Amino acid sequence: MTAEQAAPPQRWPTGAQILWRYRANGAEHPHICRPVTVVRDTEELLAVWMAPGTLCVRPELADGTPVHHEPLATRYTKPRRAAFCRWSGAGVLKLARPQEPWSVWLFWENGWRFKNFYVNLEEPRLRWPGGVDSEDHFLDLAVSPDGRWEWLDEDEFAAAQRAGLLGEAQAGRIREAGQRAVEAVQSWGAPFADGWERWRPDPAWPVPELPEDWDRPPFNACLHRPPDAP
Repeated sequence: MTAEQAAPPQRWPTGAQILWRYRANGAEHPHICRPVTVVRDTEELLAVWMAPGTLCVRPELADGTPVHHEPLATRYTKPRRAAFCRWSGAGVLKLARPQEPWSVWLFWENGWRFKNFYVNLEEPRLRWPGGVDSEDHFLDLAVSPDGRWEWLDEDEFAAAQRAGLLGEAQAGRIREAGQRAVEAVQSWGAPFADGWERWRPDPAWPVPELPEDWDRPPFNACLHRPPDAP
């Protein structure tokens, strides 16, 4: 049974606010948290919107250095802490299909000029009453509107393996998932051909707030209740 098969059966209505989180690699606690608004939640797809100005959580080094400013040789070995920042620029639409080991993100320039798709390789998401949890797998794909694609962050993927965050078997599974993602891009089916680049958020939606307990454990009593439980 996969994480998503064991998830609570309820679906979030359009406009609901949930948390999209990533666990620290090799750990159980979240180190990335992004409050988002549900666009669509069905058996086939979870679509969420991260609005500009959303207060998010991301890791930084214990001395305050941004993670991506640290050389790769020590980026994944130095102590970290949680940092809070607001998402700048245009918002991001995230699309995730159950059990797929990636999610597809859409980026726009100012004025809603579509920029590109971004395929984020990650652990299939665990649904819980407050949102979804996953674990980032470092390796990504950038996909242009005309279908051209390129690998991203291969250097980080290699550095994570050297640091012991990814074992050989897991790295192999991630590479295989990446190849399947490439095949999905090349076939240009869902979600790339579904017209999501023309989607726009409801202007009445407020920017979701980051709760104080953003890092709370996902498991609680209602996770395992039967669907007809009060």
